[in-house]
Amino acid sequence: MAEKLSSAERLEKQFGYKQELRRGLGLWDVVLYGVLFMVIIAPHSIWGLVQTQGLGMSTLVYLVGFVAIAFTALSYVSMSRKFPIAGSVYSYVQRGLNPHAGFISGWMILLDYCIAPALLYTMVANWGTMLVPNSPWWLWIIVFVAFNTFVNIRGVSMTRGIDFVIFAVEIIAVIAFVALGCNFIMGGGGAGEFNMDPIWQPDVVTPTFIAAGISIAALNFLGFDGISTLAEETHEPEKNIGRGIMIALGIIIVCFGLQTYIASLVQPDWMTWDEEHMNNAFFYGCQLIGGDIFMRIMLVINIVAVGIANIMNAQLAASRLLYSMGRDGVIPRIFGKVHPKFQTPWVGSIFIGVLALILVAVLGMADLATLVNFGALFAFIMLNFSVFWHFFVKEKQRGVAGVIRYLICPWIGIAILVYVFCGFQLMTWAMGATWFVIGMIVATVKSKGFKEVPEAFKHLDV
Repeated sequence: MAEKLSSAERLEKQFGYKQELRRGLGLWDVVLYGVLFMVIIAPHSIWGLVQTQGLGMSTLVYLVGFVAIAFTALSYVSMSRKFPIAGSVYSYVQRGLNPHAGFISGWMILLDYCIAPALLYTMVANWGTMLVPNSPWWLWIIVFVAFNTFVNIRGVSMTRGIDFVIFAVEIIAVIAFVALGCNFIMGGGGAGEFNMDPIWQPDVVTPTFIAAGISIAALNFLGFDGISTLAEETHEPEKNIGRGIMIALGIIIVCFGLQTYIASLVQPDWMTWDEEHMNNAFFYGCQLIGGDIFMRIMLVINIVAVGIANIMNAQLAASRLLYSMGRDGVIPRIFGKVHPKFQTPWVGSIFIGVLALILVAVLGMADLATLVNFGALFAFIMLNFSVFWHFFVKEKQRGVAGVIRYLICPWIGIAILVYVFCGFQLMTWAMGATWFVIGMIVATVKSKGFKEVPEAFKHLDV
């Protein structure tokens, strides 16, 4: 009987890395991290846009987006079981395909991981100035950057405590909105009844509508991948990371579905909205069902949820990716440094915080929004292909289950992602292509013309 290795022993023996990060997370810790990274109340900020572009069927749009992204999530599950190490798509592609492709995948998703916090800080600052008129927007950003960076350096144990509090607040907010919304509808407000219009209108739903829905909603589920960056801080990561991804996505779609369904019935007159109403439609709905006080409470909850939980977890994921790449020496090794007391990748945490301040000062919200998601979708395409290549081609897992899981699902995931990819603006393509070219130059130099691989690979069969 083969000796069962601990997670730390397997990390060193099978993958060539020492256990440096503090391993203290369980299944429900990573689930909590995932749902807060994706933000339980994410529809609040963009629901009006989704509702208008979804022709009044925002709930269906989110359901379609969930199904679309689920194929890529299944690929993450497969890789997390096989390669339970930090680094997410960077680590998965480098071992599932080859180290050089892994670097490019990590480099591309790094674009999103670095830009996303800056975009979120800008959103929080805008909400903050709405809540407190004439308050300096830059003060909101500095305060939140300092707090989130400090917590990330202290480690996941502190992050976990804050996450739980914010999770409880968000769940209470969802319950309150649904309860007040139901009371409003049953009292004759809005649609005046519960119906299927937000979910299904047979005369409107067409293949074209479904395709458009994918491009709108699939991006709303990005963030589940951040769970995989915690593999070296999680007990039994080969089981808990994959389970955490699927449970987190399940919780998110239930919360998204409930909120958008009720919101659609509270304000069924979406065709009459002007741009200002569309941008703040959810909060106007809160005002209808609970008055000004409830609207302000929901605004505060959004500021806290995005400004702390969402950004804090986004920075955490980014610092772990930088740590994994720095440890391999494919980017400066200083990013692979671990804090001697807190056992966290503190250099990466500080770097992401400082970079966010710079990006917010240099780029506007529109510019940041344009750049977000290009790198992630590129990396997801590479990940799906790596699953197909590693399990179906290389390991020849070609039974019924293997064909479904390692051939059909990854290629459906690729097809969906390519479709969404094609919808990006020209500026997004230009900036994304520029980042890709820079990455190829870095890869060429670091690998001496793609002839050398990271140290951890030199004694392994990869």
